[in-house]
Amino acid sequence: MTVQMFHVGEHIALSYRRRSVLIWTAMTALILSLAAATLMLGKLGLSPADFVDILSGEASTATEFVLQRVRGPRVLIAIMAGAAFGLSGALFQNVTRNPLGSPDVLGLAAGAGAGVAVASLVPWAIPAPIGALAGAGSAIGLVILSTGSGLSSTSKVIISGIAVAAIATAVTQFVVTATLRDEASRLAAYLVGSLNSRDMGQAGLIAVTLVLAFPVILWLAPRLQLMELGDELTTSLGGKATTTRTQAILVAVVLAAMAVAVAGPIAFVALMSPHAARMLTRTSGPNLVGSALTGAMLMVLADLAVQQIPLVEDLPVGIITAGFGGLFLGYLLLTEFRKGQS
Repeated sequence: MTVQMFHVGEHIALSYRRRSVLIWTAMTALILSLAAATLMLGKLGLSPADFVDILSGEASTATEFVLQRVRGPRVLIAIMAGAAFGLSGALFQNVTRNPLGSPDVLGLAAGAGAGVAVASLVPWAIPAPIGALAGAGSAIGLVILSTGSGLSSTSKVIISGIAVAAIATAVTQFVVTATLRDEASRLAAYLVGSLNSRDMGQAGLIAVTLVLAFPVILWLAPRLQLMELGDELTTSLGGKATTTRTQAILVAVVLAAMAVAVAGPIAFVALMSPHAARMLTRTSGPNLVGSALTGAMLMVLADLAVQQIPLVEDLPVGIITAGFGGLFLGYLLLTEFRKGQS
């Protein structure tokens, strides 16, 4: 399939395929449809007339409450946190050339969750986003140090990620048991990964993160394409493999940490999204746009399910993604094992 080029200024040229653009457009439409369904279905659902009133500035107090306090922040965070998780997973998998490279497997999400838990003990001193960032940074640092070979070895990364996640979980459980009952209940629900009781301030936090990360990712994108060729070829073509890897990992850590800060350590969205994007577009490479859209779609779909399907109603979103993500992880591990045997 013919590769097209999209130029951003004089120094950045991004490649794309028509099939990918069509799929991205369809996914965007699906995300918007799911978001509309989230706002309109159920007892508190908004009617088409309510949307007309909102646009005309004549919405009732009840309508504004549902949009601004109940459904609106929830659906916005689902979309943006899902996109952040998807981008984080795509960046990790690209620069490590490891199909299991994601915040989940690396223990980064668990570390960010532990950071938020510790910050909850002294909220006046450590805001939750700072705690998440510190926890995520500590987790990825421990994994890199413990493998002895960075993030390139699949088996070492898995073992180190399990160990780091176990340490982070132990820290989290200590905090949960050390806090008061009501606070512990809220913290435990958050640490599963939930979109309940979100607010516009949290939506603003993840929005600012994505806005700041976008130009950096755009600047890195051409070099991320080269990373598929290996470090030596990337460097010989001017890609500076080591520098690119470090920069991409830093961006991925920030994206994952801020997504965890607003939505909790929602499992496996970061792992599944890049793989699903590659399957849909049938292309290699980082698939950054596709990964972001896939992550957003998975989150909105899971959130709609826990609001409207009786069997899973009122469950945290993280339980839904963990169920499907666990099966997907098993599939990836089996695939990698078969590759190793061939």
